[in-house]
Amino acid sequence: MADYTILTLHKTTTIQTNTAYMKQEILSNLNNPAQLERLYRTDKPAFKQAFNALYPEHKDSSLTSFWNERLNFVKEEISWGTSKDLAFVIVASLLAGLIAKLPFLLHIDEELFYTRNAGFVVFPFLSAFFAWKNKLSAVELVSVAGAFLFGIIFINYLPYNQESDSIVLSCIHLLLILWFVTGFAFVDGRKNNLEKRLGYLRFNGDLLVMTALIVIAGGLMTGITLGLFSLIGFNIEKFYFSYVVIFGLPAAPLLGTYLTQTNPQLVGKVSPVIARIFSPLVLVMLVIYLVAILFSGKNPYNDREFLLIFNALLVGVMAIVFFSVAEASKTAKTRVESWILFLLAGVTILVNAIALSAIVFRIAEWGLTPNRAAVLGSNTLIFINLLWVTVLLLRAASKKGDVAAVGKAIAYYLPVYFIWALIVTFLFPFLFGFK
Repeated sequence: MADYTILTLHKTTTIQTNTAYMKQEILSNLNNPAQLERLYRTDKPAFKQAFNALYPEHKDSSLTSFWNERLNFVKEEISWGTSKDLAFVIVASLLAGLIAKLPFLLHIDEELFYTRNAGFVVFPFLSAFFAWKNKLSAVELVSVAGAFLFGIIFINYLPYNQESDSIVLSCIHLLLILWFVTGFAFVDGRKNNLEKRLGYLRFNGDLLVMTALIVIAGGLMTGITLGLFSLIGFNIEKFYFSYVVIFGLPAAPLLGTYLTQTNPQLVGKVSPVIARIFSPLVLVMLVIYLVAILFSGKNPYNDREFLLIFNALLVGVMAIVFFSVAEASKTAKTRVESWILFLLAGVTILVNAIALSAIVFRIAEWGLTPNRAAVLGSNTLIFINLLWVTVLLLRAASKKGDVAAVGKAIAYYLPVYFIWALIVTFLFPFLFGFK
């Protein structure tokens, strides 16, 4: 028995990333607390992932219930973190608001400032927060700070040309680069950690929920405040929007980040529910929309505005697919939910194929422009990614694979989008002569 235990422990140590093996070991030792503890201590992340996948089918055991509470226990009370962390967030929020206020303080053209520097209002402070929490090394800190510094210098030294599509694309894709830089700080510089990358995607979903709640609460407070002051004859709208709102808006995602990181239980159960609700709803909406297009008389081949909306729809649905998969990868997924995700990904591929064929048609008819090149490149990358994800989702739905593998595929592919964003941001303006 002792030899068997030593052999099993040795296998678990040498095959840390094999979730299937961990599942088998857990099932074989459901009535062996000591061996379960050894497995857990050998590879805690793999043990937790395997156990959470098995638990729905073994809820009746008191031992598995104990392990479920141990692995997934969350505090019910709200934590405000340490005083240093809270002070950091307050100072960062004030600085973010001050940057947002710069056009008014320095009499800079608002449109020019915000179109080029909107990302620098929030992303540097989010990165600083994660660098602070993760205690990034000096080299990693210099890398993150250098990326932001280079980005702000580059984008503001581009020629001022409101008619330049390549510059507009550079500004838009710079936001994506800043998002990736923040992700680098989030994953603690561990670029090859796929689980950390998935965690970053989940964080973005949680942050979206929390920030929306904060903005809604702020909107209610704004309405009540303005209404109360108007009742006593004071019109404070200009002052309120110039100082309170302009500082409050960039503070919302910073506060949302702080709350989600110190209190994961606040939205930890909301985001999966939202993903489960919206996945089938979006699937139905998308199918109805595609059918309606056939009777609308519109098509993306000749209607430029419709093609833009079509591509926006594609990006939005793809984001929902990826977010749903990221949420699904940390919990057990029913077969019905896996099939819904597969069908949603399949329909999204159809949407992507239509958009891709439309942009190829427009390039063949009217030539290559910065916008068409950007859309062609991004749609091609998305199409490849969706094909890969859909195949894996089919395997998961047919019980030949695991949803976790789908999440890893998404995480593995993220650097491809980063490289494309670099190309559009830093090369397109020069390749197309700032047109």
